[in-house]
Amino acid sequence: MLNENIKTIRKSKGLSQQELAVKLNVVRQTISKWEQGLSVPDSDLLISLSEALETPVSTLLGETVVETEVDAVKALSEKLEIINLQFARRKALRRKVLHWSLIALCVVVVAISAALVVVNSPYLGWDFSDPEIAVAGTAFHAFEWLFVRLAPMALIAAIGGIYLTREKA
Repeated sequence: MLNENIKTIRKSKGLSQQELAVKLNVVRQTISKWEQGLSVPDSDLLISLSEALETPVSTLLGETVVETEVDAVKALSEKLEIINLQFARRKALRRKVLHWSLIALCVVVVAISAALVVVNSPYLGWDFSDPEIAVAGTAFHAFEWLFVRLAPMALIAAIGGIYLTREKA
């Protein structure tokens, strides 16, 4: 009778043997033995068990408890609520990371633009007869040419993304 009640109430609360064992600071095998009727909890563990299962000791020791469908639905809805909260937290974290990444992108684009303005295309005055300088000058010119054409679009897109990912009050 006790073994059946422990199992039925544990399942109605939506707990696994491992979860119940953690609450009681015992190993999962202990819960399994109780539910199989191979052993019984001592008086201290019986009280702890009743508290963990939110059930009076008299109910655990009394008549066989019949599992109700309402308890199963309630346990399932509680688990779904926990999962939904985890998804919401994960979504908020992703949004925050994206928001700050877009801010960093804006800062980088502005910093590179300022650096290009300050250096004022120095490769134009280089002596391209030296092959090493010619390669460096060509690479720098290609970078500047691409950056000047792509940076404004990246900056506008990043600012739009920052606006869309901001925290709404």
